[in-house]
Amino acid sequence: MCFQNMAATMVPISLAKDFCTIKWGSQNGFLRKQSLTETSTTAKLKFSCPPILGASFKRTAIHVLSPNKSSPSVVMPELLDAWNDEYGGVIINLESLPMSANAFASAVQASLSNWKMKGKKGVWLKILQEQADLVPIAIQEGFNFHHAEPGYVMLTYWIPSEPCMLLDSPSHHIGIGAFVINDKREVLVVKEKCLCTCSGVWKIPTGYINKSEDIFSGAIREVKEETGIETTFFKMVAFRHAHKVAFEQSDLLFVCMLKPLSSEITIDEKEIQAAKWMPLDEFIEQPYYEDDHLSNKVIDLCIAAHEDNYSGFTGHQLNSKIDGKISYLYCDHVN
Repeated sequence: MCFQNMAATMVPISLAKDFCTIKWGSQNGFLRKQSLTETSTTAKLKFSCPPILGASFKRTAIHVLSPNKSSPSVVMPELLDAWNDEYGGVIINLESLPMSANAFASAVQASLSNWKMKGKKGVWLKILQEQADLVPIAIQEGFNFHHAEPGYVMLTYWIPSEPCMLLDSPSHHIGIGAFVINDKREVLVVKEKCLCTCSGVWKIPTGYINKSEDIFSGAIREVKEETGIETTFFKMVAFRHAHKVAFEQSDLLFVCMLKPLSSEITIDEKEIQAAKWMPLDEFIEQPYYEDDHLSNKVIDLCIAAHEDNYSGFTGHQLNSKIDGKISYLYCDHVN
């Protein structure tokens, strides 16, 4: 799909206050997809949001107790059920939120006072769509919107008087461009259906990655969905970083070289207008690319990689001690 008229969603990929998105500049280059799937890593309550890559929260229970009553006639509100994160804050258990507005407001007030007394810092409150009536109450008590996804909204509260150190909401979109060239030196190209600067231009398939999808897997999927061509990942050639793109967010586009495993094209008419194998020289000589220095550089790198004159980056599965998980490291080589 085309990147020019993008109703994009966000993929957080950053540390501390820098998250992560996509398309070339608004006037040049490889353009992308118009409808996106949001890919925030904070979609669940047990999200990973500290300023260390791969770090996670330890669920340390905070017992729910009614404060001591100062007199038998006074009923003190219960504290919200929550657990400590690793950075001096707390995460409220959404499953135990009072459904009554009055009970919720009282519990929030009492809990904030309790956490302030204990020296807590950031407070994370996830409210489901069916609990939406609680949102304005939380806002009134001083919570701020952090981010939202289908089905929930995340709110935060910073207790200390010092500047807030909580990470910002997702700030980048992540996408891919797929350069597929066969043994006949023909490039797999598509025409977008949107009315934008790339209308009528033969371009490489592009799109956004899905939630929890590896970059190279997203490239393979996009090519398959748009053209029906089966491919395998060869190497990552380059990536482009742009700012203030869709929804004023930043954008990361990773260009991957793929090797074709099939040749018969079957287009998805809902996404693209046409697709074909185009001779490399004809592809390069399109007027659209004459003054597009960025796109020309990417094409040159892809051709060099195809001719084994440029190494690019290959994906290597490695284990990380930070989170104990296996992930892909894209680099020139691994000894």
